[in-house]
Amino acid sequence: QVQLVESGGGLVQPGGSLRLSCAASGSIFSINAMGWYRQAPGKQRELVAAITSGGSTNYADSVKGRFTISRDNAKNTVYLQMNSLKPEDTAVYYCNAGIDSGSYYYEYYWGQGTQVTVSS
Repeated sequence: QVQLVESGGGLVQPGGSLRLSCAASGSIFSINAMGWYRQAPGKQRELVAAITSGGSTNYADSVKGRFTISRDNAKNTVYLQMNSLKPEDTAVYYCNAGIDSGSYYYEYYWGQGTQVTVSS
């Protein structure tokens, strides 16, 4: 089976930076789009950033210019560099990836989530 394991969350002061990582493992033939979502208490899960297998990116307006998504296809890993963090960025961040395990279709998997807290 497939697993997505996130790391890199934590507590940071406003204006600080964090880098999240998400590594996919298991039965992987190919990976399509990968992305980061977040969910704050009492709010719906929302897309933060996404990246295609070819490297095209898409960002939520609230993070444009501050966050950068990237991926290392050789390591089946996606990253989210978060700079100039604000208290409103506080949320649980989830990794998502479309993975073909050899069945010629992409199934989307979620990581377990990593907490990011921006506070002084």
